[in-house]
Amino acid sequence: MPTNLKGRSFLTLKDYSPFEIRYLLDLSRDLKNLKRAGVYPKRLANKNIALIFEKASTRTRCAFTVACHDEGAHPEFLGKNDIQMGKKESIPDTARVLGRMFDGIEFRGFDQRVVEELAKWSGVPVWNGLTDEDHPTQVLADFLTIEENLGNIKGKKLVYIGDGRNNVSNALLIGAMKMGMHYTVAAPEVLLPTRELRDWAAKVAKETGAVLELETDPHKAVKNAHAIYTDVWVSMGEEDKPGIKERIESLRPYQVNSALMASTGRSDTIFLHCLPAHHTNGVHDMEVTEDVIESPASKVFDEAENRLHTIKAVMIATLT
Repeated sequence: MPTNLKGRSFLTLKDYSPFEIRYLLDLSRDLKNLKRAGVYPKRLANKNIALIFEKASTRTRCAFTVACHDEGAHPEFLGKNDIQMGKKESIPDTARVLGRMFDGIEFRGFDQRVVEELAKWSGVPVWNGLTDEDHPTQVLADFLTIEENLGNIKGKKLVYIGDGRNNVSNALLIGAMKMGMHYTVAAPEVLLPTRELRDWAAKVAKETGAVLELETDPHKAVKNAHAIYTDVWVSMGEEDKPGIKERIESLRPYQVNSALMASTGRSDTIFLHCLPAHHTNGVHDMEVTEDVIESPASKVFDEAENRLHTIKAVMIATLT
């Protein structure tokens, strides 16, 4: 069955069917092979792409920029001090102006409502590079990395350790339910996914055969895990919020270390992290220890590279 995603925005994987997500993963793999072979079809020639960044970034910014150059597009970086959106100019007005000048818009910031407003008013595809609620481009890179190491993601057990309510865990949960995976969240009770997201997951799982499991014991959670995933305990912009010290202390038992990796009972378990990671030797270790992130099981830099190929796939699929 042919897939035509031209003109579609990419705001959350909730909006995409399993077939469409599979198409994007397969296209990502093809694009990665072409780049490694030195082949650049320039499918985005003469396209102009606006890159709006309220939040700083390494992987997202570089991936969109390099993807644009590889395929012949022009990326225009718009930092929070470069435009008037949300200050002197409304989001709908900014969206309509940018939509008249650019062929696509990437947004990385805080509020999911902003990326949705951009998509509503711009008239061009809008791509979610991260919000406080979701991180869909990251999940495509994660899934591609799992498949490169372990084969088809359907039925694989992916365990997220840490803050189960953050944007990365939300996005992984959504993607895992869509693709028929076994997704386990290991977190303190107060940091498990919201009831609203769990209810949504239950409905989707009936159609795809996915499994959602919630657990407060991390060693029990990782039994037979194909992949263990964690993220920073304090997200960008949260550093000064009340209760952060208490959250960090509550997450200490959820550090990914060699003992937790051994608890899977598997020799092929891989470790994933969206980066940047807090990992130093000794008492300053936070969500992951140095020995884990530097181990052969760690695929975090493959994962980082795959941001490029999956973002390129999203742009090509929705613009051509």
